[in-house]
Amino acid sequence: MEIMMLLIGASMLLALFFLILFIKAGKRGQFSDTYTPSVRILFEDEEQTKS
Repeated sequence: MEIMMLLIGASMLLALFFLILFIKAGKRGQFSDTYTPSVRILFEDEEQTKS
């Protein structure tokens, strides 16, 4: 039973860590541009070399 309490505590700490990272990424604007990734495939890359 002690191992269950240890695992629950460890998983709660890990979940809290990822929640904090998610909130920080949201505040920094990581998820603000939702349009560009969907149309990026439609544009040609200028960096490609022509063979």
